[in-house]
Amino acid sequence: MEDARANMVWPDKVTICEVGLRDGLQNEKKLLSVEEKLELLDMVVESGIKIIEVGSFVHPKAVPQMADTEKVVQKMKRVKDVEYRALIPNLKGLERAHAVGLTKAKLTVSVSESHCLNNFNQTPLEMMAGFVPCVEYAAKHNINVSGALSSAWGCAFEGKIPVQQIDKIVREYLKLGITELSLSDATGMGNPQQVYEIGNYMVKTFPEVKWVLHFHNTRGMALANIVAGMLAGITTFDGAFAGLGGCPYVPGATGNIATEDVVHMLQEMGIETGVDLPKAIATAQRAKEIVGHDTASYVLKAGRCEDLTQQKVQRQNNE
Repeated sequence: MEDARANMVWPDKVTICEVGLRDGLQNEKKLLSVEEKLELLDMVVESGIKIIEVGSFVHPKAVPQMADTEKVVQKMKRVKDVEYRALIPNLKGLERAHAVGLTKAKLTVSVSESHCLNNFNQTPLEMMAGFVPCVEYAAKHNINVSGALSSAWGCAFEGKIPVQQIDKIVREYLKLGITELSLSDATGMGNPQQVYEIGNYMVKTFPEVKWVLHFHNTRGMALANIVAGMLAGITTFDGAFAGLGGCPYVPGATGNIATEDVVHMLQEMGIETGVDLPKAIATAQRAKEIVGHDTASYVLKAGRCEDLTQQKVQRQNNE
């Protein structure tokens, strides 16, 4: 056991990106008001999270849950040292984001050719060619751009994605000068061994890239995948308050890994996140109240590990 632990190198600190306001809400039947979104955003900032995806600038008819992203950005309080970003699909979306003062945008493409053709009638490389005007516009207007590779861990059409296929898309992003990249698991097909092997390959092959991992907890493997990602040398992960979310285009997709579950696990492991766990839990609880249904958050259901100890002490003091 001691030898096994000696071979594991855990990071001292992990960065959490909150995507609840975008990926968490885009699959909700209830359309939240701007005020409700701003309330949740303020709570996320108060919890100490420094990277927040506030929405997306897609066509309102395609994702009506994101139709008011402009208003959210216009009315939100901008806190120093907090990065506010949005998902954009094309140049029109980037122009909309710039018009309301956002300085960070995320482009996304599926690494699955079948998924791209089925949903966008384009191959991944054709989609990436369309990103060139976005990158040029961003450079002229001092907008930072990151990239996401969706279906990186598995595709409903193609199954597991070969690492060579992911590698090819990474190199296309690098040609565009984009060096912050997220490997996304919207289908929830990733497993820890796969995450470790591909993550390790990406870290060693592309040391200039800042890697982010984005997991959905569709089959209960997201926390294990995060552990595997850390062992591969990756220290930035997405989460969504209360475990809300799911991809509208993936049949049966459930929510993202809950931010509070990730923070709780890391806290128990002695890994710093800079996030106030009770405040993250309060954010998740408020999100659950607003959407009006149960959510996929373990900590919301069971509480923290330390709560059990405190309850035991309290019972002993009462005896």
